[in-house]
Amino acid sequence: MKKRKLVVVGNGMAGIRTLEELLKLDRDLYDITVFGAEPYTNYNRILLSPVLTGEQTVQDIILNDADWYRKNGITLHLNATVTRINRARREVVADDGTIAKYDRLLLATGSNPFILPVPGNDLKRVITFRDINDVNLMIAAASKLKRAVVIGGGLLGLEAANGLAARGMEVSVVHLGETLLNRQLDKSAATLLQKDLERRGMRFLMNRQTECIVGDEEGAVQAIRFTDGSECKTDLVVMAVGIRPNTDLAQKAGIHTERGITVNDTLQTYDPSIYAVGECVSHRGMAYGLVAPLFEQAKVAANHLAFHGIGRYSGSALSTKLKVTGIDVFSAGDFIGNAGTQSITLANAMAGIYKKLVIKDDKLIGACLYGDTADSAWYLRLIREGKSVSRQRGQLMFGEGAESQS
Repeated sequence: MKKRKLVVVGNGMAGIRTLEELLKLDRDLYDITVFGAEPYTNYNRILLSPVLTGEQTVQDIILNDADWYRKNGITLHLNATVTRINRARREVVADDGTIAKYDRLLLATGSNPFILPVPGNDLKRVITFRDINDVNLMIAAASKLKRAVVIGGGLLGLEAANGLAARGMEVSVVHLGETLLNRQLDKSAATLLQKDLERRGMRFLMNRQTECIVGDEEGAVQAIRFTDGSECKTDLVVMAVGIRPNTDLAQKAGIHTERGITVNDTLQTYDPSIYAVGECVSHRGMAYGLVAPLFEQAKVAANHLAFHGIGRYSGSALSTKLKVTGIDVFSAGDFIGNAGTQSITLANAMAGIYKKLVIKDDKLIGACLYGDTADSAWYLRLIREGKSVSRQRGQLMFGEGAESQS
């Protein structure tokens, strides 16, 4: 029987994980073609930070090398960006002229870094932190430049700042909010984090809004000016202020989008022959930028691409970890709490340890950990399962080992 044709637009973690799951279910169902905009095979994007610090190399973070694609009969087009989907003819067209027909199409176009709409955002040495090319630019800059400003005190911003500081640059972090990681940590944990990072030589400019980026006569960045009139001299600016789902291709093809490419619980778009997974997706109004939800989506999408038709994706419980060596941070669920919740906290400022657990109706609904994250996986499991923790409440703060002993 003639094989069906599956085309995957996007060679990142979400798209290729979907193929891995699909190959487990049925290796012979499709002729598979993959388009990747970058020159690299599938790599672990969440490990870009250790590459920036020098702890790992690009080769260390490759997940699927060229042999994997060949062994699985996958046609791979690198450095090829798909620019058009012809839904009537069921084919995609890439910028290099390549045309691929499909019976099923999987969109895994990921996300784009958000660029602040301020004057000077197009100057030389104003970059983002999103892929291997960005990391290479930062490594090259650190070898010859002295000062760097990272705009954004979120996960990516702090990882970029840590990497540049590790390579000897004087790093200032500009953040619009009052505390770092304000979406991932409460104020107590964020304060500990800032103190630890300051001990590593980083400088923090909090409650600052960028008005413009000032350039020199050669069109390269030389300073950032804030809305309060103050300036910060710099040789490099890294924008790490968030991401936006990459929906351009889907929109041009007339596929329904909201925050991202709109999908149902089977990861199917409004076109029944087209599926979507990863950071480009909007599911029940949510767009996810973390890897765990992407992998959960991949498993369900593969199930339906294999015509098994039993998997459903109902959303994900979010958890966060900061990838900075020597600093352990974890948060999950509703770690802030409200009037209808109860909080258990443990703080040891001398040891740099802070833990907060949030309980509602005898269920663990949130956790925020700093300095000791050994039980993070257990807390995340309790949050996801939604079971009563009333019997282990007295030992909950002391982790899974304490529960088993009791």
